[in-house]
Amino acid sequence: QKLILQEKAATAYIVYSRMAHKSLSCRAALAQLHRLTAPTLSVVMDSTVASSKYEVHRIYCIGRNYREHAIEMGHDPDREPPFFFQKPADAAIDTTVVKTIPYPGMTSDLHHEAELVVALKGGGINLTLEDARESIFGYALGCDLTRRDLQSEAKSLRRPWDHSKGFDFSAPCGAIVPKEECSLDL
Repeated sequence: QKLILQEKAATAYIVYSRMAHKSLSCRAALAQLHRLTAPTLSVVMDSTVASSKYEVHRIYCIGRNYREHAIEMGHDPDREPPFFFQKPADAAIDTTVVKTIPYPGMTSDLHHEAELVVALKGGGINLTLEDARESIFGYALGCDLTRRDLQSEAKSLRRPWDHSKGFDFSAPCGAIVPKEECSLDL
């Protein structure tokens, strides 16, 4: 397949065709596209927002990790452990740049939750607690936006609810403070 990249208004689009492409493999083209479109968040250096940016590649979220909210949503936090879900990387919005978040379509019940964002400088599998701490780049204040009516409907039908969590502008985030510059100890 041929992969053609078109840039319009700072947005890259992927267009697929059935023709073979001889000079650029699909994997290489996707890697190039990812470098062009990876969302970025501002970084605080010496108490001011610096020009350096942190590239967002994945957003992992933890559900039911806050006891009071789990109870509010009708769950038993002692019986049901927290779980993980993802938002698309382009849901991350740098609130030092974008000052207004548009109200999303397809909902009349938008909820918000304040979140501690932990930005990693590397990944890993089966990390020790010390290795996990070493993989932290910094922290930020974020907001998890949820189209609660769509989530409730999906849950009642026992369907995935990623469309209620992973929409444009659904993960606004403040500037990241490198862990060396803050006193947060997890």
